[in-house]
Amino acid sequence: MLDNKSHPIMERWPAQFPDRIQLYSFPTPNGVKASIMLEETGLPYEAHKVTLSDADVKSPEFLSLNPNNKIPAIIDPDGPDGEPLGLFESGAILLYLAEKTGRFLGKTAADKYRVIQWLMFQMGGVGPMFGQLGYFHKFAGSEIEDPRPRERYINEAKRLLNVLNQQLEGQDWIVGEYSIADMAIAPWLRGLDFYGAKDLVGWDDHANVAAYLDRFLDRPAVQKGLVTPPRG
Repeated sequence: MLDNKSHPIMERWPAQFPDRIQLYSFPTPNGVKASIMLEETGLPYEAHKVTLSDADVKSPEFLSLNPNNKIPAIIDPDGPDGEPLGLFESGAILLYLAEKTGRFLGKTAADKYRVIQWLMFQMGGVGPMFGQLGYFHKFAGSEIEDPRPRERYINEAKRLLNVLNQQLEGQDWIVGEYSIADMAIAPWLRGLDFYGAKDLVGWDDHANVAAYLDRFLDRPAVQKGLVTPPRG
């Protein structure tokens, strides 16, 4: 059984408040999903900055919680049946916290699965495709002369934006009411700014998506979650 007070990760990131959810993260599109959800629910938590450097994410302490060496990860001292729970993968964390609190997962069983399908849409589509677009447009991949990888991810990002734009027609949120699907999708839309790729994907041609992101960024919990833990 996981011991939240003596877990190896505590050696590098000691808990000041071990009775609270411990968040190990960095403000990337994936990382802020967890901090936004924690802010939206009001669950007590303590945030620890885990940078993307190998010194942090590949340290033995972090790997003891997440063998996949990716942020975010959490430890909940009050997990299922009152036992501590360690969890990684941003989508799994969103689902867990939604079920723990009974919030942001729809009002009916059918709603729940609609939310989950759009969460999976982000996990399997928007995140990986936008991430590759960033790599081939802004980062090391931009040095590759062959234009095909870059064109592939530009076109796929455009396709995904079209899907979202259609889904948002006549409604404020992805499944009608605000949910963990929005907390998963919207941070990646914001990431297009960071990649300098909005013009590439025809952002201005997707009015529903642009208005949706503005609504998301207006939420106080989102504004706090986007800077938790602080980068500095």
